[in-house]
Amino acid sequence: MNIRRLVLDVDKAVIRPSLIDLAAAIERVEGVQGVNVTVTEIDIETVGSEVTVEGENINYSALVEAIESTGAVVHSIDQLVCGSRIVERIKRER
Repeated sequence: MNIRRLVLDVDKAVIRPSLIDLAAAIERVEGVQGVNVTVTEIDIETVGSEVTVEGENINYSALVEAIESTGAVVHSIDQLVCGSRIVERIKRER
């Protein structure tokens, strides 16, 4: 399956890893062409973030392994885009 975009809910400790270390580990994964790490919440011990990764044939197992090797944790996949092109989500109005 050609994974082209993943949006992940990722938590890390406040001190380690740094956002730069986390992004660097993700960027080294096969198929990753770009990464965006956005902090969504901070408490005393943890930092919650939304990690968006785009590329071609992203190796999901290697991606999770890279994230976990820094000490961060993947909580969920919030968006998955696969195929020969990226299809943007169209918000349906009711």
